[in-house]
Amino acid sequence: MGTATLQTQMLHLLFVLALFQVSLSNSTPKNMKEFAFQRENYKLLLVGLVIIIVGFILMSGGGVDDPNEFSEDIFNFRRITLAPLVVLGGYGFVMFAIMKKPKSASNQKSL
Repeated sequence: MGTATLQTQMLHLLFVLALFQVSLSNSTPKNMKEFAFQRENYKLLLVGLVIIIVGFILMSGGGVDDPNEFSEDIFNFRRITLAPLVVLGGYGFVMFAIMKKPKSASNQKSL
């Protein structure tokens, strides 16, 4: 009785796995083989990240070595206005790179 139950369980398991495999093969569309981003999207993402890094570099500095001194350099135009705008522009560029639709394969082949 033990081997018959084991054989029945194995048949049930194989049946369920076969159904699962059939459902997976039918549910995956043919265009799932393509990546969400193309090479152009990755290049644009890299450019956006470089813009963000440049903005943070522009924001740095202005400190003094002596804690008893106060420097007005931390309130100049570059650190208060320009650098945050550059960082925001970089984030906007990254959003553009993410949202940009890749060209379809048929358009790339014809060009």
